[in-house]
Amino acid sequence: MHLPTPQDLRERRNALELTQSELADRAGVSQPLIARIEGGDVDPRLSTLRRIVDALNEAEGDVVRARTLMHDEVVHVDPDDPVKRAVEKMQDAGYSQLPVITNGVPVGSISESDIVHAGENVGEQPVRDVMSESFPTVSPDATLEEVSSLLDHYTAVIVTEEGSSVGIITQADVAARIS
Repeated sequence: MHLPTPQDLRERRNALELTQSELADRAGVSQPLIARIEGGDVDPRLSTLRRIVDALNEAEGDVVRARTLMHDEVVHVDPDDPVKRAVEKMQDAGYSQLPVITNGVPVGSISESDIVHAGENVGEQPVRDVMSESFPTVSPDATLEEVSSLLDHYTAVIVTEEGSSVGIITQADVAARIS
């Protein structure tokens, strides 16, 4: 059985964005006791430690993570694909933009607006000639708050794990979660 250290408890509480008072309320203990445990000044009883860990586990369930928001299938194009392929994929999927991905790594994005602004007869040109900057990336553990903050400035966020794209989140995904 692994018992968390005072530093483990503090790091986990901070990762969940809980104050010592909020954790104390959830665990049914006092805030000064949480502070003393995290400071290493006191060794809690096993039953107290279990209540704190249970409260952290429960709080973690309250946190919405990118992995629960994302779409696993990332419809995308390669930078070498012709622009007309990007248009076809957007029309088939009903999207107005797509990530541009090479070997699992996001390298750009292409939107209907990019294509319109590129002018006429761009269908055979490679996507790389028309694409814009890549959507930002987050880990599967990113919180809803972190994702929402990025979506204030971008239309999509790519979820990556070990350097490879594993999902995508759009503004519509977050809006659906809130309603």
